[in-house]
Amino acid sequence: MALVTVKPTRIDTALASEIADNTNSGLEHTAQVVTWAADEHVLLALAAAGWLFGQFQRPRQRAIANHVLAVSVAAAVLPHVLKSVFDQTRPDRLTVRGHWRGVPLSGRSRDAFPSGHAVHMGALASAAGLLPTGPRRLVRSLAVALSLTRLALLAHWASDVLAGFALGVVVERLFRPLTLTKWRHRRHPASQAQS
Repeated sequence: MALVTVKPTRIDTALASEIADNTNSGLEHTAQVVTWAADEHVLLALAAAGWLFGQFQRPRQRAIANHVLAVSVAAAVLPHVLKSVFDQTRPDRLTVRGHWRGVPLSGRSRDAFPSGHAVHMGALASAAGLLPTGPRRLVRSLAVALSLTRLALLAHWASDVLAGFALGVVVERLFRPLTLTKWRHRRHPASQAQS
């Protein structure tokens, strides 16, 4: 049993009820497929492949590849640690109406807080600050959209997703001084202001 039990807010339960009332099996199937893009296994594999590719690039790309891999590993481990501390029942276990319309069961029933997928996406959205404006906006939009699939599947409460996303941003920002210090000093001041 975890140390802390987290209760959903009134907004969480109202939003989950609304989703359960208005979902269908097609939407749920689509969200189930799309949400895999935010899964820790997929992201760790991509980060490892990017790291390997980055080792043959210029020092700047190598530093970014190292940073992304370190952040990806931390973002994969942290939700598991937090889920051992916090207990929260997933909305898919409490919103029976959704199952009639195609909502599947997600993960362990009391592992709702925080959303691990949202932690990964928050870290990715924050790391996108290292990209030029166009790609940065695209990556951040995708990160938000992928996080929202966890709500559509009733795998998490809205507060789980928001907390997870914010936690991912914090993790990525905490790693920057450790992994990008040398590279950041070489960056042009105007590009620093964009992130």
